[in-house]
Amino acid sequence: QLQFVESGGGLVQSGGSVRLSCVASGFTLDHYAIAWFRQAPGKERVGVSCISSSADSPNYADSVKGRFTISRDNAKNTVYLQMNSLKVEDTARYYCAAQLYYCSGYMDTTSWYEYWGRGTQVTVFS
Repeated sequence: QLQFVESGGGLVQSGGSVRLSCVASGFTLDHYAIAWFRQAPGKERVGVSCISSSADSPNYADSVKGRFTISRDNAKNTVYLQMNSLKVEDTARYYCAAQLYYCSGYMDTTSWYEYWGRGTQVTVFS
């Protein structure tokens, strides 16, 4: 059974940092593009970042460029999202999602991704 487990979320002060992890079980991540999405209460789920299976040219939403970094460690079957200079508006539940090889051409396209985790909550306070 293919599963993701996200972790690393929590309560953090504005300006702080957290690193989210997305660990896969039941399959290896090597051939999968992995995306991070987030969903704030009452809002739609939106794309944050994506890294293809080849790990070239990761994509970022404009709202997180220069602050967030996505990376992957296939040996650990894990994808990370390093989140720096956090803002209150980054507060959301963060999900990882997977699809073979390529990221969606549009950052917010949830339907592209076949496998999803249950998410981890990040709350940023001022």
